Amino acid sequence: MVTPSRFHHAHRLDGLGTTVFTEMTALAQAHSAINLGQGFPDTDGPSDAIEAAVAALRGGNNQYAPLPGVPALREAIRDHQLHNYGLEPEDLLVTFGATEAIAAALLALCEAGDEVVVLEPYYDSYAACIAFAGAARVTVTLRPPDFALDPDALAAAITPRTRVLLLNTPHNPTGRVLSRAELEAVAQACVAHGLVCISDEVYEHLVYDGEHIPIATLPGMAERTLTVSSIGKSFSFTGWKVGWCSGPAELVAATRTVKQYLTFAGGTPLQHAAAAALALPDTVLVELRERLRANRDALAGGLQAAGLKPLRCEGTYFLNADVGGDAVGFCRELPARCGVVAIPMGVFYDDVEAGATLVRFAFCKRPEVIAEAARRLADPQ
Repeated sequence: MVTPSRFHHAHRLDGLGTTVFTEMTALAQAHSAINLGQGFPDTDGPSDAIEAAVAALRGGNNQYAPLPGVPALREAIRDHQLHNYGLEPEDLLVTFGATEAIAAALLALCEAGDEVVVLEPYYDSYAACIAFAGAARVTVTLRPPDFALDPDALAAAITPRTRVLLLNTPHNPTGRVLSRAELEAVAQACVAHGLVCISDEVYEHLVYDGEHIPIATLPGMAERTLTVSSIGKSFSFTGWKVGWCSGPAELVAATRTVKQYLTFAGGTPLQHAAAAALALPDTVLVELRERLRANRDALAGGLQAAGLKPLRCEGTYFLNADVGGDAVGFCRELPARCGVVAIPMGVFYDDVEAGATLVRFAFCKRPEVIAEAARRLADPQ
């Protein structure tokens, strides 16, 4: 059994609570529980994209892709950025998921002793990627219940050694979608201190309240922002691991120089299929978003009926609840008590007390699974 201290600290380099997820998965299996701990869908994305993957496999697209990505996908990404945000990036690079883009960018842009400012709680790979680059992680804490960004805390985190601001909105694991005012504060800090912004926007199309605003669209940011996204979250193809980064030619070139020694290039048929997915009508993404919105609301109802306090979720796959006490203990007991698995939010924080009473639930599952989880939470047997 993992001790509470290991829940809080084991993720410093091994990938944010790998130990936690392993333990929760084991508890799910032991109690035949519904696993809402891990953020991946239990259904596939659009069938047209799947058929495009099959066609690419059978059509001979099975060798190395060009290092920058297959031309069809590169063109589809350019069209996506222009159509959705009016952005025309100087260059772009296809990667093995968004995580490789972030890792390669940090390795390319940071030297030993540099500092990377990141909002916490944060996605698990950030800590490891920053460490691999030899840089130091400096966190700006988003605190419940609203997880608002404090401009003063952001300003205090920046020092002469700060090189990169690693941004994530829509934000995993809080479900926040940063407002224009918050993004303007980030932009002002980056411009004033000459920082590069790596903007992780993988949940860009999964916004239920508010609006996703790419920070590259704000004044002074296009020339200093590397925008990262992927096909996985938007289209429910997390296993395809097709991502990209786009932005100024200099930043993309630096990232590409590192990537060529990580994976070079691959996933060729899935790159062709990703291009097909991005070419689908906007209604496909709208329908997925609305299904997830309904899941969010159903799960929130179950949490409220269980006497818990669900927090506002504006986007992503994740809904948090304040359990009013030890979240680690709550998560350990939940599978046996209710037949549901969730994750204690403390493992996503350096400041573990900030998330000590919070629990994260993933709602990117079939509606009937979410409905049953909500029922179990509201009426444990």
